Amino acid sequence: MDVTVVGSGPNGLATAVICARAGLKVQVIEAQPTLGGGARTATDPEFAGVEHDICSAVHPLALASPFFAEFDLAARGVQLKVPDIAYGNPLPGRPAAIAYRDLERTCAELSDGASWRKLLAPLVTDWAAVVDVLLGDKRSMPASLPAALRLGMRMLAQGTPAWGSPVGLLSGADNRALFTGVAAHVLSRMPSITAAGAGLLLAVLAHAVGWPIPVGGSQAITDALLADLCAHGGEATAGVEITEPPSGVVAFDTAPTALLRIYGRSFPGLPKRYAKALRRYRFGPGVAKVDFVLNGEIPWSDPRLRAAPTLHLGGTREQMAFAEKEIAAGRHAQWPMVLAAAPHLVDPGRIDAGGRRPFWTYAHVPAGSTLDATEAVTATVERFAPGFRDIVVAARTVPAAQLAAHNANYVGGDIGMGANSALRAIAGPTPRVDPWRTPIPRAYLCSAATPPGGGVHGMAGYYAARSLLRREFGITQMPALRPKLTA
Repeated sequence: MDVTVVGSGPNGLATAVICARAGLKVQVIEAQPTLGGGARTATDPEFAGVEHDICSAVHPLALASPFFAEFDLAARGVQLKVPDIAYGNPLPGRPAAIAYRDLERTCAELSDGASWRKLLAPLVTDWAAVVDVLLGDKRSMPASLPAALRLGMRMLAQGTPAWGSPVGLLSGADNRALFTGVAAHVLSRMPSITAAGAGLLLAVLAHAVGWPIPVGGSQAITDALLADLCAHGGEATAGVEITEPPSGVVAFDTAPTALLRIYGRSFPGLPKRYAKALRRYRFGPGVAKVDFVLNGEIPWSDPRLRAAPTLHLGGTREQMAFAEKEIAAGRHAQWPMVLAAAPHLVDPGRIDAGGRRPFWTYAHVPAGSTLDATEAVTATVERFAPGFRDIVVAARTVPAAQLAAHNANYVGGDIGMGANSALRAIAGPTPRVDPWRTPIPRAYLCSAATPPGGGVHGMAGYYAARSLLRREFGITQMPALRPKLTA
């Protein structure tokens, strides 16, 4: 075997697909009983017609990522449904803030639409350049320096204490909450440059390409990657945990600390300084997951939210920032930041014969929290949808402390694998010119712990494949990724 990929998340499969298309013999080995990592869908244990997304549920980067743009999911039969509403942010005592696919419609309903337009319109116009900067390898010059400058200024405006001043470019409580909710996809104190960068990327994509939901669940993306891997001679095995270093070249779609377990005892070439750096590696706050089964539509007080598949339920900017500060300090927030998705709104096939449908939620919690978040999430939804409790048929909860049992990368519930800082987003797990190549011979990292960070975009896997193809096999031309056209 030429290349072994350990872990089958989107980044690991991206590395595997690229290497297989380059003509190498590739195998993917996954410890979990199912393949896909953060892009898996599983059947409810009680209601066979209800499918829950295990990690990610909504996928703007599946349309915008350079890797997926070339891989062309649509041409492979993956249906990505784009709703009219990208995300909604209900607010206490006032109408919700709504981010529509249409930028002008969004601005028309906000209290100060001009400030939303000022923040985002220049970036939406040149959205590909925003993707180039934020999903780039952080080592190459941006294709457009003016676009990078516009983005950088806005990251400073919304990623520093200036975010509450006129310099921050956003005025109005609804505007600020709408942006803060999308920035809170990153587990980070706010304001922060990292959260601002993620927020700008996702907000721009909301108006540029939309926030699509794959028909049938996130597993559809994984299945398309696996089909291409197998079509090019690769193979994938689930339910096997790697405990010894595999032979040949290895790419790890894992948390960096997994290398200590695999190489620490049996591999004499593990550099001491690297081992020390891995031992000092720190993970961030976590999430507690609650998957609900509902028997009807959520009775949102603001009826516009009934068409919003993605929701940010943290309240105002001030409430979200306080909650993130609390969990960073190791305390549970009384009102946690809750992200939620109702995929059946664009994919009616997710409703079973009895009218039951999934409702996907995450609540931000301190690292390693053992809290069953069912009540906290239920109470949060009830703030904006009185009567929600009455339509709950079942709730499947996974505390942060148990998330690693479902995906070993999520140590303490940290779905960002400790990468949610500006330094880590640039330098990688340890400061290296090539952060995908480790100092262990023939060992590479391709996970979201390497640049450009988290999200279902495949770019960390792309850059890892580029590095190992060049260094280990002398292959400098990246293979084409588009599917072959058939008559």
